Amino acid sequence: MEATRNIKWAGIALISLVGLIHLVDASGSMAESAAKGISFYLNAAAAGVAAIGIYKARMSWGWGLGALVAAGAFGGYVVSRTVGIFGLPPDVWMEPIGVLSLIVEGLFVTLFAYAALGRRTPAGVAVARSRG
Repeated sequence: MEATRNIKWAGIALISLVGLIHLVDASGSMAESAAKGISFYLNAAAAGVAAIGIYKARMSWGWGLGALVAAGAFGGYVVSRTVGIFGLPPDVWMEPIGVLSLIVEGLFVTLFAYAALGRRTPAGVAVARSRG
């Protein structure tokens, strides 16, 4: 699956931003809980690896890793605001950096789905290619 140049760079930018947001918030999270802080640092590192994978056109793992990172962070945000996470009580829903993170994560997952699903044709349908 080969992403167009714009999709590729948008994916790199979005997953990098997911990682950057978590890196910026990691020290504050570490003060709340070592496990939460470490998970933020791991998110940032994995997002960086995913960005490199997307850049090197490794669709099978770069985009997939990015989707896991973004969707996992999105899910972690929801869990941390509903039942709590890492032994902490539920957190505040509308924290600005958290809302920004949700938006960026959602955009990345949407772009991933577009890049992954937009490249497939229905079974049994031949794709005409022009020669010239």
